[in-house]
Amino acid sequence: MLRIDGHSFQNCSGVTRRSFLQIGAPLLGLGLADLLRLESQAAEAGPPTSNSKKSLIIFWTDGGVSQQDSFDVKPDAPAEYRGMYRPIGTNVPGIVLSERLPLQAKVMDRVSIVRSVHHENGIHAPSAHWVQTGYFGPTLARNAAQKPSLGSVIARSLGSRQPPMPAYVTIPKSESFGYQGAVYLGKAFNPFEVGADPNAKEFKVPNLSLPSGLTARSVDSRRALLKTFDTLRRDIDETGVMEGLDTFKQQALEMVAGERMRAAFNLNAEDPKVRDQYGRHRYGQSALLARRLVEAGARCVNINTGNWDHHNDIEKGLDEHLPPLDRAIATLIEDLDARGLLDDVIIYCAGEFGRTPRMNGHAGRDHWSDCFSVLLAGGGLQGGRIVGASEKWGGGVQERLVTPLDLLATIYQTLGIPLDTHYEDSSGRPTSIVGSGRPIQELL
Repeated sequence: MLRIDGHSFQNCSGVTRRSFLQIGAPLLGLGLADLLRLESQAAEAGPPTSNSKKSLIIFWTDGGVSQQDSFDVKPDAPAEYRGMYRPIGTNVPGIVLSERLPLQAKVMDRVSIVRSVHHENGIHAPSAHWVQTGYFGPTLARNAAQKPSLGSVIARSLGSRQPPMPAYVTIPKSESFGYQGAVYLGKAFNPFEVGADPNAKEFKVPNLSLPSGLTARSVDSRRALLKTFDTLRRDIDETGVMEGLDTFKQQALEMVAGERMRAAFNLNAEDPKVRDQYGRHRYGQSALLARRLVEAGARCVNINTGNWDHHNDIEKGLDEHLPPLDRAIATLIEDLDARGLLDDVIIYCAGEFGRTPRMNGHAGRDHWSDCFSVLLAGGGLQGGRIVGASEKWGGGVQERLVTPLDLLATIYQTLGIPLDTHYEDSSGRPTSIVGSGRPIQELL
């Protein structure tokens, strides 16, 4: 029996809706038709607010990068503050970075650093929510997301540039304590999760992989079968409730078997030399995949990198993570620039906070939100800029305090999203996407 809104139906051949979905399910990966249906329902809320051609690639540094050992070195501070790395010059006179970022130093003219980001929480989950959404939300006793992530706001406001490519993608999956989702914007604006490490030898996307035993040719046969079945169903479904299912399954088929979608995720199509330039590690191959996805129409790609929560032996941790991050970001900038795409793609590197100015007794650094740094590049933003400054030894903001909402306002405006945009929250109240946030004019 088929149940829709409390009513039961059964077609003349005895095929139920459950059986019908089972016919289609092996063809659709993991619920792609359902995702497409949600997107269609969400579209009823209104069209995108801009015709922008721009996209965003995020490097989310979960746990928080030590700003003193990367973007805001303190060479004149006492040893326990300045850390273990020497400063190096960049191709912009007067700007120095950590010696662990030599490749970014060579593209500094196309990169800007904000050294005065501040919020008021030093716990991972609330801080991740603050930076991902712009708003303080959960506490240790209340961990549910309260606001949509910037990726979901972008997906809702702008949509995909080239459907059926998802507007918002996370690599390899959504993390950040669950705060990379859409919340009250609706599930249609949750990210599409790649679900696998792009550096894996046999990398493939589970949601776009044909089940065992199915080939592109058999998919075509199944499409014909579904079409035949759908014709029969339409004859007996006088209510019209299931009429829209044809479109959703056709779109899902295009995602699973369509050449353009599958090609976008196919890293083997890249010249091996290009893959080597990005680095044969999760950072580099994720950055390369992100470039391919924005080229194919994705609006926001969030790369969830390694764990940067270095309370102990920070030198060992940073020696592992800084070089691949350095290569991934610098190569992505140069690659986009060479392709004429850098002005259309914002690159944003941030975590939930920074690390304490003073090293602890375990040769590590602890959580620190009073003053930390983020990186921005591309998208038409000004390069070669330093915005704000930390105090002498990095304990607090010395000048030009920047909030998470200011960062999001800068990104939204650059992407072409009107800053007066409001969406209804779960209670039906119109809620601003930026609140009190204001764009960083020095970068515009």
